[in-house]
Amino acid sequence: MTTLCLRQEDIYRGDLMLVNEKYPIKKHTSRGMIQIARESESILMEARAAAMYTHLMRDIGNEDEIIPVSAYRSKEEQEAIYRESTERNGEDFTRKYVALPERSEHQTGLAVDVGENRGNVDFICPVLPYTGIYGRFRERAPRYGFIERYTKGKEKITGIAHEPWHFRYVGYPHSEIIRDKGFCLEEYTEYVKNYRIGGGRLIFQHKSRRIEIFYVPSCAGETETEVPGDAPYQLSGNNVDGFVVTVWGK
Repeated sequence: MTTLCLRQEDIYRGDLMLVNEKYPIKKHTSRGMIQIARESESILMEARAAAMYTHLMRDIGNEDEIIPVSAYRSKEEQEAIYRESTERNGEDFTRKYVALPERSEHQTGLAVDVGENRGNVDFICPVLPYTGIYGRFRERAPRYGFIERYTKGKEKITGIAHEPWHFRYVGYPHSEIIRDKGFCLEEYTEYVKNYRIGGGRLIFQHKSRRIEIFYVPSCAGETETEVPGDAPYQLSGNNVDGFVVTVWGK
């Protein structure tokens, strides 16, 4: 077995960070962001999310029909967008479609807004239909770790209106579980807490591989947990109160 020593500050980083009005960003970083759009050097994502986005676009084909509209934003950029939208569209509209600074997933580098490639693309609410290549994008997104973050019917939980264009990288197989169970990220964050170290594991079968997922609550100082010594694993804080460990078995 391999013993992992998890620091308190690690809660606030990772692919499964829950960022919303209740749980703001605690750790900031602009490092490791890379360009995801040939036509714009300013559209960046965290490196692994960017790589998976590229694979997704190649998979669906005809990728020029879908364009990234916005991805990583600094705190200052988010503040400017919120202020400008409030001045132009009013407070009610802005609170529905633009997260407050420090509460925006865009500041993590794990979120991307995508839209139909057309003459006039609305930066706040780009159009992304549910049919054709756009439907194929949605259907295949979870294979590459992405979820449609703000789905219809979850507005009271997420605090954000339905945004068909906003996709969030959470990593595989979490993306598939979230889609299959109809969860939003808030619901999945709580669901995983049912599977703790020493208890039952959340099992996901990927072809011949058995993937085990479990939650580790944070303790003061360092938190220890164990994974099999020869098994690859992924670790993410949830930005709330603990960690999610994903172990890729044989």
